[in-house]
Amino acid sequence: MAIIRLDPFSSRRWMRPFFSSWEDEEWPEIKMTDGLDVYEEGDQVIVKAAVPGVSADQVEVTFEDGVLRVTARTEETEEEKKKKKVVYRMDRVASFDYTTTLPRAIDAKSLEAKVEDGVVVISGKIAEEAKPKKIAVKAIGK
Repeated sequence: MAIIRLDPFSSRRWMRPFFSSWEDEEWPEIKMTDGLDVYEEGDQVIVKAAVPGVSADQVEVTFEDGVLRVTARTEETEEEKKKKKVVYRMDRVASFDYTTTLPRAIDAKSLEAKVEDGVVVISGKIAEEAKPKKIAVKAIGK
């Protein structure tokens, strides 16, 4: 006869009496989006950061010493809460904080940031000193 070890977490059968009411409820579906993309396109570096549900005025982008930081936060205001007749409430707070170094030096004056469809898109031109330079090769005669 084989001895089989009981793993209480492998089966939810033992939990049914405690959580049967939860199984009947429909829980909201949580969808995650990609967080941060950094890539080069032509002579620009582009950074995309997901901030779903956050408006442009609640997003802050800073760039210092080659480090880019995107922060965003939103929550329902008291005024919005008072206007609604509450049937069920789960406080909605969204907070995002991305920090990354950029792959090449950027002309800081060329940086632009836009929010579109829940994604902050930051673009900036690669600095002249960071672009590849062609070096002429001279022949030395003997």
